[in-house]
Amino acid sequence: MNARLKLGKEKALELASAAEHIIVAKGKKRVDFSMQEEPPDEETLLSHMLGRTGNLRAPTLVLGETLVVGFNQALYESLFE
Repeated sequence: MNARLKLGKEKALELASAAEHIIVAKGKKRVDFSMQEEPPDEETLLSHMLGRTGNLRAPTLVLGETLVVGFNQALYESLFE
């Protein structure tokens, strides 16, 4: 996918609806959402997934049933061990 493509809340919600687990990384913090057990409300989910401009935060990865939004080095190291 073109890295310059701006994805808004509709695409963020589409990606989230297809995931069973969402991990959002912001700096050293990490927030996990279980879309099967305790799905968050739309406002909470979007507040974590979208940046200040209203676009989906980068990088965004789909790994099987898991959606990973944002970057945290320790998280990425654990995902790709």
